[in-house]
Amino acid sequence: MQAIDKKKEVNESFRDRIATVDAKGKRNWVYAQKPKGRLYNARTIVSLFFFGIFMALPFIYVNGRPLFLFNIPKAKFIILGKVFWPQDFFIFGITMVAFVVFIVLFTAAFGRLFCGWVCPQTNFMEMLFRRIEYAIEGDAPQQKALAKSEWNSTKIVKKALKHFVFYLISFVIANYFLAYIIGVEELWAMMKSPFTNLGTLAGLIVFTYVFYAVYAFFREQACTVVCPYGRLQGVLLDKNSVVVAYDYKRGETRAKFKKNEERAAGDCIDCHQCVKVCPTGIDIRNGTQLECINCTACIDACDHMMESVGFKKGLIRFASENNIASGEKQHYTTRMKLYTVLLIGLLGLLGVMIFSLKDVKATVIRTPGMLFQEVGKDSISNLYNIKVVNKTMKPIPLTVKLESGNGTVKMVGDFIHVQKEGQGAGAFFVILNNQSIKERKTEIKLGLYEGNRKISDVTTNFLGPIYSGE
Repeated sequence: MQAIDKKKEVNESFRDRIATVDAKGKRNWVYAQKPKGRLYNARTIVSLFFFGIFMALPFIYVNGRPLFLFNIPKAKFIILGKVFWPQDFFIFGITMVAFVVFIVLFTAAFGRLFCGWVCPQTNFMEMLFRRIEYAIEGDAPQQKALAKSEWNSTKIVKKALKHFVFYLISFVIANYFLAYIIGVEELWAMMKSPFTNLGTLAGLIVFTYVFYAVYAFFREQACTVVCPYGRLQGVLLDKNSVVVAYDYKRGETRAKFKKNEERAAGDCIDCHQCVKVCPTGIDIRNGTQLECINCTACIDACDHMMESVGFKKGLIRFASENNIASGEKQHYTTRMKLYTVLLIGLLGLLGVMIFSLKDVKATVIRTPGMLFQEVGKDSISNLYNIKVVNKTMKPIPLTVKLESGNGTVKMVGDFIHVQKEGQGAGAFFVILNNQSIKERKTEIKLGLYEGNRKISDVTTNFLGPIYSGE
């Protein structure tokens, strides 16, 4: 009885800690066996597509701007060629809410499919760095043997070559990463004169070491320890979520395969191939775990073994808990429908907000502490300050014209000069005829002009005495 309890305790121990940490808290280094199969081939195509996009986007410009730029130091963001400044951050708030709702909806329907197929961390680790490791050190058994061997010339050459290539690729990735932040042109200027751009150079060095440390040493820990998405998986998934799952009804009980033997056990032949190829070191047969990134390496490995022994493939497959337990097909649940409605609403609101943004935006306020002034016998003037944000790629000389009421605008200076992708400020007087002033505050409409071309409208209040005609 004690032996049975002890065995059960061992089998359930995976719930007490992540697969890459042992009972003493020491790191278990994962030597993942190189996967192969139809899904791995499909992931290879997806990763090549991802690498192509990653390397091409910084060089794509639209109307003189990069397609994407996330310049955090300057608080300047460009998405699909459209500029967003700090005053547009409310749009990013809506965007983040919409993104969270999308993640919840996608996870409720398809689990962590994003992690295994699209996530940059997984693509770089599994489809680039791990492949280089296979090419230099060999498959998992050769890597284990090399790690345990004495330090000789062969080990030194292989380890040195691997880490040199890892560092070199990390340097290239860091350059691309920096291009998304400061732009290709500024990065190129830094390359030509690195010691005159010490801040950018320091950023490049830091990013290089961070990427190198992650892919050479930290590896799958980024997914199992740092990434919050895996931790959220437990509350986002339900019994209808499609995940990489082991069909326990068909597979149990497990037993080794023996040729020409009448099999009384389940289809699982306990070959451990699904465990050997797992990049996070888990046993998928224990059920859904937070370390599983849905990379499908275990599906390919299991299908190969099932085919080898003449069993039906799909013992490990994409399936929901309800599908395995009762054969229930995947369906669009009420929860998913509510998430979809909410997401569509947020995307609609976001679209309206983005398309209503103007390339030139002005804020006009009456100069604080200034009252109205009489101009001659029949007019009143107010002094205004104007601040203008220019999101276009050309400087704009702006003038202000009165669009409503009987009066004129007198600029302080010839015009307001606003630099390209910059801000400008100025002042002007609005002079209204007494007959146009019927209330203490009169709403007036102003037009912003570049020469004779109208760019935008602004409304503000005109302060004056009340003329009732007596």
